[in-house]
Amino acid sequence: MHKIASRFTQSVIIQIIELGNGLINDTFLIDTVSGRFVLQRINRRVFAEPKLIVTNLTELNNYITQQAESDLKLRIPAIVKTISGEAYYQDERGEIWRALQYLENTMSFETVEDIKQAEQTGFALGYFHRLASGLSIDRLHDTLPGFHIAPAYLRQYQQVRQKTAIQDSAEVRYCVDFIDRLQALPEVLEEAKLRGVLAERVIHGDPKLNNFLFDRDTHRVVSLIDLDTVKPGLVHYDIGDCIRSLCHIESSDDFDTAICEAVLTHYLTETRAFFTEHDYFYLYPAIRLIPFELGLRFFTDYLSGNVYFKVSEPKQNLWRAVAQFRFCESIERHKKSIEKIITKLAPTASKFQVRK
Repeated sequence: MHKIASRFTQSVIIQIIELGNGLINDTFLIDTVSGRFVLQRINRRVFAEPKLIVTNLTELNNYITQQAESDLKLRIPAIVKTISGEAYYQDERGEIWRALQYLENTMSFETVEDIKQAEQTGFALGYFHRLASGLSIDRLHDTLPGFHIAPAYLRQYQQVRQKTAIQDSAEVRYCVDFIDRLQALPEVLEEAKLRGVLAERVIHGDPKLNNFLFDRDTHRVVSLIDLDTVKPGLVHYDIGDCIRSLCHIESSDDFDTAICEAVLTHYLTETRAFFTEHDYFYLYPAIRLIPFELGLRFFTDYLSGNVYFKVSEPKQNLWRAVAQFRFCESIERHKKSIEKIITKLAPTASKFQVRK
């Protein structure tokens, strides 16, 4: 690690600390006498062409720094180049390492603590979508083909289930039955995209709560990190995933409608300029879909032998799947409340579409 970190700095390295709890990449904080930066090994089992991640981040950084807004309210970590001026380092095993600016005096949270955090998170995601809405999706690579394409996840699950002998248990049966009941759900957003009623824009791809950095003093969101999955896509995947992350009451797998309202209120304030009637209409389907999609991915990975998500014990992905499916059931129970929130926030011309 010291050898790799030295490719990005000529300063004396004081210490190297493992950072965060991501399930995909390996992340480290490099502390030097002249400052700190974040070093990441991009997981090649997940990202087949990791160099494209660096290319996308460079494109995004360049675009945002050129914006006319005099007071940008969201910072994107700058790329720290190697000593030789490259945007990444490839080691002798072919692993791709990239370094990013470390934003001082910031903190992240694993679970939402109050309404203000939810408001700030909704604002930050909406602001990011609005800020990036002028960037042509043609300038970005698809760093993870098939990511957030729910019908493909369902097909993968069906293929794995056919060829895998699984140990029968109440948890496994619950997952199988739940997936069977909601087999039509994965098509909802993709079908709308194919019909042209939902348009692709620049998305973050993984806007869970711990990817938002808060200022330690003001408690305002100052940055959105973990930009590996920035790509063309439907913003509904982002807002659905954000709400999944914040509104999941883990102790009961219930849905927090108050947090949902706070997130949507501040998100939609930022996106109102480009949101269409169809965008509002598909908010509830997106909120319902994302935990189902994630549960499907967890369960498929469990059946496949835990090859995608990091686990600390063999059944961890099974337990993760069960939690997401129970959460999805709670969303179904709260459907009327969620749709009422959306209807209240939608412009008058869109209310009919939301209630349809």
